[in-house]
Amino acid sequence: MLDFPLADSPVRPGLLVAPGDPGYDEARVAWNLAVDQRPAAVALPESADDVVTVVRHARDRGLRVTAQGTGHGASALGDLGDVMLIRTHRMRGVDVDPARRCARVEAGAQWQDVIVPAAEHGLRCLHGSAPDVGVVGYTLGGGLSFYARRHGLACEAVSAVELVTAAGELVRADRFARPDLLHAVRSGGGSFGIVTALEFELFDVGEVHGGVLWFPPERAAEVLQAWRAWAPTLPDGVATVARFLAVPPSPMAPEALRGKSFFLVEAVVLGDARDTEALLAPMRALGPAMDSVGPAPAEAVMGLHMDPPVPVPSRGDGWLLEELSPAAVDALVDAAGPDSGSSLVTVQIVLAGGAARRLGAPFAVYCVGMAPVPEAAAKADADVERIRCALAPWTADRAFANFAETPVAPERLWDAPTLERLRATREAVDPDHAVLANHAL
Repeated sequence: MLDFPLADSPVRPGLLVAPGDPGYDEARVAWNLAVDQRPAAVALPESADDVVTVVRHARDRGLRVTAQGTGHGASALGDLGDVMLIRTHRMRGVDVDPARRCARVEAGAQWQDVIVPAAEHGLRCLHGSAPDVGVVGYTLGGGLSFYARRHGLACEAVSAVELVTAAGELVRADRFARPDLLHAVRSGGGSFGIVTALEFELFDVGEVHGGVLWFPPERAAEVLQAWRAWAPTLPDGVATVARFLAVPPSPMAPEALRGKSFFLVEAVVLGDARDTEALLAPMRALGPAMDSVGPAPAEAVMGLHMDPPVPVPSRGDGWLLEELSPAAVDALVDAAGPDSGSSLVTVQIVLAGGAARRLGAPFAVYCVGMAPVPEAAAKADADVERIRCALAPWTADRAFANFAETPVAPERLWDAPTLERLRATREAVDPDHAVLANHAL
């Protein structure tokens, strides 16, 4: 419990809730329902001015601060007993400027808020794999989109940031004003203040085709070996993911897929039908049971990965691979395939490279399982760990914040010169380390 009454707080009614208050339990819930975060208080701002107020109030009360829009990625935060959690989901304003090919979004905006108005002007953004992912959290974690191999990570498209510093000052950073702070946010995530808005580039990507090749799970070894040889040969205009998928027996899942398992190859091609046909021919030659590849408007690409449409309890983690050798494929199939006893909903390998070279590795891995009860959570943890151990010989020293669901040493997220520069910027704007990020410096 807080050691001060909110009734005495110099903030408008409804802006803060604390343990025991009506609405506190609803306000503190993360998107991953298995994460039981219990902050000292929760702020519910509706504007940047509100954020200024609550940051100053937290500072005066000796509380640290952190922010969430949707609550994705919350499992890496740790204990929030001395932290004010600033939930920005009421701040969802989006302005698209087609002439400048950019968008300005408030801190609580979700990708579905941006994709539709951008598409009206023939533009696309470097969005995540689900419509309800928060733009700011995803971008601060790097942002590996289906367009990343051609256009880079989402964080690299950021041209300006508006944030409230730990001292409670609302500032704007762009290439003309506070470029050091812009670099820090683009490179180092949320350790430098509470972001209230981002501006980022939009792209005219031309014609796009995409979809999923569906295979039965018993063909996983064959298809993944073929994918391993095929994927690195692709031009930068092609994104692809290979994944094990076990569709839960949930009413939310399509009836035809419910309770069934598959091995999938997802692909997005920045090109026309002829380009797509030629590029996907090696994988289509394997004879998928279903093939949904076709013209892909922006909203279709956003839904391609079939992420859950509502919050669910889950456990998972992700990491990077230096290579995906034939032996690595065998090890992964043994650990995650149809005969492994895995309880995980998905295990996926993402092709990086191209303009996504900032990841520092050619492949990324992400695994997740459902965790509605402690026993299921323990099983999911064990299955993730088994896969981690199986792939250890090929795992990179570097990590990727978006995929890391557990705390990661900063030396694995940033190289030494970058980390030194980021820490210098943090000392300038937050010497007391009052701002808590998912992955701290």
